[in-house]
Amino acid sequence: MWLAGIGFVLFGLAALATVHGERPVAGLEPKDFAIALALTGAACVATGWMIDDWRGRMRDGVRALFAWTMVLFGLVGLYAYRFEINGVASRIMAELRPGSVEVTSSGEVSVPRRGDGSFMFGAKANGRDLRFIFDTGASLVVLTHESATRIGIDPKALAFTVPVATANGRTLAAPLTLDTLSVGSIEARRVRTLVAQPGVLHENLLGMSFLDRLASFEVRDGRLYLRGRQPAT
Repeated sequence: MWLAGIGFVLFGLAALATVHGERPVAGLEPKDFAIALALTGAACVATGWMIDDWRGRMRDGVRALFAWTMVLFGLVGLYAYRFEINGVASRIMAELRPGSVEVTSSGEVSVPRRGDGSFMFGAKANGRDLRFIFDTGASLVVLTHESATRIGIDPKALAFTVPVATANGRTLAAPLTLDTLSVGSIEARRVRTLVAQPGVLHENLLGMSFLDRLASFEVRDGRLYLRGRQPAT
């Protein structure tokens, strides 16, 4: 029972460590220190239970202890490779739910890298849902002809007068200004945009006319993070 008592005390200390703040505890980050305490507490509780339950049957107790040790090693292994596992899980979710964005507690908008290496954002253009591929090589936001029609743009009002270079050669696109373009919690107004001719483009491009409005963007641990300016422009 005294081992179980120590275990529960360690659980309590682990809970306190999670709210310790940003300062290291015993050379570890608060989160890592709390996890180490919780695992040690779990080991104490399990050992105390086995000693009490298997008293007089030492051989069976040793077998149970070995099994629990293997479980503990497995949990430690999962924790050690948590970033790699999270990266794989993020890629799977990116393929299952393309364009799904996450807004962090600091206000950043994030999406995982897709299997083909690109980043896709779910966004709203003039209040309508669209998906965009992140593209720093595009000087402007670019809509497919079908997407422009979907958000209420009259195809007859488009004038294809702007020369652009594509992977298939040079062509013409139509200039357009979106009233609003929002990605997660980040919104930009009066965004210069181009509309591609029918059949020329198959994905909307989140180009620099939107990205230049951001405070920053960066890739961390297989995810792309966008940080808006305050206030949004």
